[in-house]
Amino acid sequence: MPTNVFYELSDTKKQNIISISISEFAKHGYLQSSTNRIVKNAGISKGSLFKYFESKEELYFYLLECVIQEFISSLNETLVSLPNDLFKRVIQYSEWEFSWYIQNPDKFQIIFNAFSKNESDIYQKIEARFNYESQNIYYSLLEDIDTKPFKWDKRKTIDMLKWVLQGFNEEFISKIDVKKENISQLDHLKNEYVNCLTDYMEMLKKGFLH
Repeated sequence: MPTNVFYELSDTKKQNIISISISEFAKHGYLQSSTNRIVKNAGISKGSLFKYFESKEELYFYLLECVIQEFISSLNETLVSLPNDLFKRVIQYSEWEFSWYIQNPDKFQIIFNAFSKNESDIYQKIEARFNYESQNIYYSLLEDIDTKPFKWDKRKTIDMLKWVLQGFNEEFISKIDVKKENISQLDHLKNEYVNCLTDYMEMLKKGFLH
């Protein structure tokens, strides 16, 4: 978390540091990102940066928290317009999520880099720190769906769908190589993802309904 010194900065200066830092981590990933480039582009000294954040890791986790909270805030505004049907909601949510990423390419890239599975120490820390939050997003997304037509109770239905989606997402992500300079391919990926997901939802619907 930032120190009190960071919170004492003007909103403009804070936002400038956040924006430049997000761009750095989005472009280079955690390991290859440089605090030297961040301070140069932000027009501050390295000493100042480490008065605001105790380490590069602290800065990185603060940025992830900011991006995730912004994502959740946007999602909460969208939830009211999503259908109550489980399968339609999952599909429309996936369309909204890709649209959010397309509108926020740096924030997409930092999320994609952070949550792409690997063996690094920083990934293990990300998993430990944000796993509960990601689970909470999933369950809040499906909290008010109508599950009366299904064979099993609500929790079992949602849990089964979660396991299917986790496998589907991991396999889909493993096949793509999204870099910031190729961010334009997100439109294509959105169509491919939604089409594949729709097919799977149709298959699951037949197995879930009475």
